[in-house]
Amino acid sequence: MAVKIKLTRLGKIRNPQYRIIVADARNRRDGRAIETLGLYRPKENPSFIELDSERAQYWLGVGAQPTEAVEAILKVTGDWQKFKGIEGAEGTLKTAEPKPSKLDLFNKALEEASNEPTAEAITTKRKADKAKKAEEKAAAEAASAEAEVEEGAAGAEAAEETKTEE
Repeated sequence: MAVKIKLTRLGKIRNPQYRIIVADARNRRDGRAIETLGLYRPKENPSFIELDSERAQYWLGVGAQPTEAVEAILKVTGDWQKFKGIEGAEGTLKTAEPKPSKLDLFNKALEEASNEPTAEAITTKRKADKAKKAEEKAAAEAASAEAEVEEGAAGAEAAEETKTEE
């Protein structure tokens, strides 16, 4: 029986994800698999490749033929060079940097917030502005009331002068 190491497609449209499997060569692309060797996600940066190297070496040793795509993946991981006995079996596999945990990010933000100078909140500033405007308005009203009183007093004096003249 001819055995191939090939990719089966998973994932949504425009987001391909593959399983690296060992299957009979006569089976269709997404058909029944003998064994799953790993995963391949080409859309991630760098591409995610997870491969059980020991099992891949076994299947290559018993005569399983990799497809072109799987052969390229095996070269990246260094398994193809190891199987062929070529020097430099390290491969060129790149790994993504681990993301910091959410707890670490939260604690860092909390530290930064505690180091900042304390200032009034925006709402209190708005309230202070409203209070200041209210005071100015009250002062303006008081000034206008005083002006009216002065005008009234001046008018009363003028009226008294006119009465005395008569």
